[in-house]
Amino acid sequence: MLELDLVLLPFLDNVYPDLQQEDKERYWAFLECEDQDMFGWLLKRKDPEDAELLKIVTIIRANTGMKAEAENAE
Repeated sequence: MLELDLVLLPFLDNVYPDLQQEDKERYWAFLECEDQDMFGWLLKRKDPEDAELLKIVTIIRANTGMKAEAENAE
């Protein structure tokens, strides 16, 4: 899904490298989920029921990577 790529690719470039190992593992579990579920979670339409997935979704929501790109542009 292109919309997911637009959020997740900057996150992967700008935030993922600094994540704790546990959060990196949560991220890979997140990627195994259905695209429609992931999209709904990132748009805050709903939260994942799994507490571990909710942790990484919360991190992604707070750090889309756009902030880091905007800071680099200044």
